[in-house]
Amino acid sequence: MRKTTTVIYRVLNDAEELAQASAEAIAAAAERSIASRGMARIAISGGSTPKRTFQLLADAAHPFRGQIDWTRLQIYWADERCVPPDNPNSNFHNAWQNLLSKVPIPDQNICRIEGELPAEEAAARYESSLRNRFRLEGAELPQFDLIMLGLGTNGHTASLFPYSDALDSMMHLAVSAHVDDTVPWRVSLTWPVINHASQVVFQVQDASKAEVLQQVLQGPYQPEVLPSQLIRPQNGELTFLLDRAAASKLPAPGPDGTGMLELTR
Repeated sequence: MRKTTTVIYRVLNDAEELAQASAEAIAAAAERSIASRGMARIAISGGSTPKRTFQLLADAAHPFRGQIDWTRLQIYWADERCVPPDNPNSNFHNAWQNLLSKVPIPDQNICRIEGELPAEEAAARYESSLRNRFRLEGAELPQFDLIMLGLGTNGHTASLFPYSDALDSMMHLAVSAHVDDTVPWRVSLTWPVINHASQVVFQVQDASKAEVLQQVLQGPYQPEVLPSQLIRPQNGELTFLLDRAAASKLPAPGPDGTGMLELTR
């Protein structure tokens, strides 16, 4: 049976507006989940794009910081490089420097991936933490309120890379991944976990992402080549926040900057 997923994309004028929209998405998801369930569980990513988002969330001059009850927010990671937490390449380090060290979030609400460990051990320990924190049984999957993702120029997201063995992992929550990069080992949430989230938001900026973004959203379905195509939430929302350069090859959005595509596989 063919399945259709609706994707909403918002086109922002520049990187600053993109960061503002991303911070708004995180704050709104946290506020909504805390109001309905008393807590929010959000998984974030690394890279240069989220840095400004984190700074806005931490800035007392912006409304986002006061909008979130930090004592009821739990932070997780979509993926991590296998480096110590104080290494500049660490996704945790990026979030700590720009956000977590500046807001009143309790230490126990931060569930990092222990990148200083060997990749398989770090993945196993992260999976164990997820099972305990979400109180999972058997084959149950954790349901994050929001997962923030990026998009690589090769079509990867989180640490799910083209032709990687990690793409075949269906029985785990977290998996080790070997990539051709300066930091070769990583740990990533698996794509079934990501697809179980209530909301998934991609942040994509720069003209270098325009071609691959168009292929992910409008090209043939070939997830072994473009792993980002695997991200199609079962019952949740899928949103792409884009700057104009990244969105240049997509259909023009409406007057409010919002467009919609139907993805079928």
